[in-house]
Amino acid sequence: MTVVVVGAGIAGIACAVELASAGVEVRVVDRGRAVGGRMASKRIDGRPVDLGAAYFTVRDPEFAQVVARWRTAGLARPWTSEMAVFKGTGERSRAPGPVRWAAPGGLRSLVAALAEGLPVELGHKVTRVGPGPTVDGDAADAVVLAMPDPQARRILADTSPATAELDGREWQPVITVAAGWARREWPPMNAAFVNDHPVISLVADDGDRRGDGAPVLVAHTVADVARRHDACPDDAVAPVLEALRRLLNLRSDPVWTHAHRWRYASPAEKRDSTFHLGDDGIGLAGDGWGSPRIETAWRSGTDLARALLKGSRFSS
Repeated sequence: MTVVVVGAGIAGIACAVELASAGVEVRVVDRGRAVGGRMASKRIDGRPVDLGAAYFTVRDPEFAQVVARWRTAGLARPWTSEMAVFKGTGERSRAPGPVRWAAPGGLRSLVAALAEGLPVELGHKVTRVGPGPTVDGDAADAVVLAMPDPQARRILADTSPATAELDGREWQPVITVAAGWARREWPPMNAAFVNDHPVISLVADDGDRRGDGAPVLVAHTVADVARRHDACPDDAVAPVLEALRRLLNLRSDPVWTHAHRWRYASPAEKRDSTFHLGDDGIGLAGDGWGSPRIETAWRSGTDLARALLKGSRFSS
């Protein structure tokens, strides 16, 4: 039996790990140059910078076991349980919450560790998933689309029952702007939610997050700014830097900046189920199935794999 997993983010990799551990032949393909999906990290100025998810939480007991292995290997560490809160007026407060975890090597390194030993084909763009199921004309026993709904819909045949789960689903965009300074100019902080602001929704001290103290900030824009600068994400850099100057009283310009557009950063509405699996052998997984969290994506991929293992295509 063969399952093709399209998408090498944490949902797709978690699904493939569960299937491979049960002895199922699995093939993971992704159009990107590295695994990770929206847990993306880019090496800038000699160090990894997280450009996708800002952190992850650990509520799921099974996911906690995965995180414990990452921690033992030195790949993940508890970061903070309290975030600052900035209001559009500049007022500041603190917001306690669950422990947020970070990765010294960037969040992508966690997906890479999870994917060790799996057959992953990078730089492989899938254009059509059709009945059979088939992937660009090649037959498989099952196909998993582990990606945001709009991306899955573009490659999925109209005849698949999965289209009903995808049509009309809206996703919010984000542009992430990373910037590095010659030295630290802001007061001690880990990260902050920015409420009621016209430009940014979150800012993280990447040096604190990474644990190396580098003078690097990473800001996430609000959806309206991302839509406005969709064609040229670099145009969002100037308004983001101006917002950071006002919020953090910055005096100098950064020595480098980098902008990354996430056209489908998070679903506009929450689903109650953790995955979809149709009678045609096509499944859907990702953080769009539940709340937009890393552990949700892991849970989604894992649950879908277990449903495939219980299904008639594999039970015989």
